[in-house]
Amino acid sequence: MSWDVAIIGGGVVGTAIARELAGYQLRCVLLEAAEDIGTGTTKANTAILHTGFDATPGTMESRLVARGSALLRDYAEQAGIAVERTGALLVAWTAEQAGSLDAIAEKSRRNGYTGIRSVSVAEVYQREPHLGPGAAGGLCIPGEWVIDPWSVPLAYATEAVRAGVELRLGTRVSGVSALPGGDGFELSAGPGAALVRCRFAVNAAGLASDEVDRMFGGGGFTIRPRKGELIVYDKLARPLLSSIILPVPTARTKGVVVAPTVFGNVLLGPTAEDVLDRSDRSTSAAGLSALRAAGRRILPGLDREEVTATYAGLRAATEHSDYQLGAFGRYVRVAGIRSTGLTASLGIAEHVAGLLGEAGLPLKPRPGSQGEGIGQGEGAKPPRMPYLGEAGTRPCQDAARIAADPAYGQIACHCERVTRGEIRDALASDIPPASLDGLRRRTRAMNGRCQAFYCGAAVSAQFSRPGSDAAVERDGR
Repeated sequence: MSWDVAIIGGGVVGTAIARELAGYQLRCVLLEAAEDIGTGTTKANTAILHTGFDATPGTMESRLVARGSALLRDYAEQAGIAVERTGALLVAWTAEQAGSLDAIAEKSRRNGYTGIRSVSVAEVYQREPHLGPGAAGGLCIPGEWVIDPWSVPLAYATEAVRAGVELRLGTRVSGVSALPGGDGFELSAGPGAALVRCRFAVNAAGLASDEVDRMFGGGGFTIRPRKGELIVYDKLARPLLSSIILPVPTARTKGVVVAPTVFGNVLLGPTAEDVLDRSDRSTSAAGLSALRAAGRRILPGLDREEVTATYAGLRAATEHSDYQLGAFGRYVRVAGIRSTGLTASLGIAEHVAGLLGEAGLPLKPRPGSQGEGIGQGEGAKPPRMPYLGEAGTRPCQDAARIAADPAYGQIACHCERVTRGEIRDALASDIPPASLDGLRRRTRAMNGRCQAFYCGAAVSAQFSRPGSDAAVERDGR
């Protein structure tokens, strides 16, 4: 079979593009090297829904973050994805940093975000009384929110699959050949794998995007992975802050953030370390020690709280300061997205569809998409995702839901209050998890303070035997 478009990469950007193109009368295939979507850069981030206030004005990143932010806020509401409108407080800790606040506010306005405002030292502590001593001023950014980062790519991919996009997991593109007459490409995916013929191709391969780009004859950038280590604190730390606490950014990094999460925890990080190994997601004693020291200065009470987990993510940074996004004939490159990919994803997808149209791909809307692709929010409704946040009602708190299906009253993971019914639903979903880690991202099971010590065996048993009612009944007694 020949496809109109092959999208390479199943992270938040690749799935957003697949969802956007599903709004048109096209045959599309989404190729992901891993056995699940969202397993690379996407799964390990600070889970902040940005405004783009601190982007470089005039860049593609600035424009697409602003557009994507507006689209994702609406999409999350429609899909039932957990979002908390925490706002952010950018805190200056030195006189020099305080002197840069007006310039940051002016940059924000040039980026189109005008909600930013200066706050006095007294207001800084009024808003966040548990901050450490020595704050010299601040900026309030009410539009910075926190979001469930795992459900976003899953919602995009689910919507795309339901609209006819074929999802091929475990498919790593290993070679590209141009078809005769410039009529597209033939993609190989290793020994024994079927060739994929497509008229147009989109490279959204994240950390592997430069390798894929060279297969298409490119080579204008190199991925330089930047590792960020993070610490997740127990839910008992959540009363220490009400908003995202941002540092004054530097030319190289946005710095260490202290942020609430929609799951009820507190997140501290990330570090910023350039690494050579694209699979290096290890944490280090030095990195975690540096984070603890930064957290102690910013929010001293964190030092008395329990750590639930530590993890590290890799950002797909390049030698360039802006996104590497453009069309080269029938090939579209989407690279160098770095830490703003979650927020910008729908804006990027909309832009990519436009580039494909300009390159000659007929963009004829599917019936019901009302003319401009589902990425405009006017087509097929997003799937309703399981709500994973702490602020709303979970299944175990819903008496009517439990009465209709007792499995929602049978707790499998007590730390995160995940029920047998939720695990069963995830295993029977359009894109079921291929591993316990995938199940964790779909339900929060095993993600709490015990880190699967108590619930791991029971959750694993249900994962291994998803159709077994006996497993539910036995452990639900």
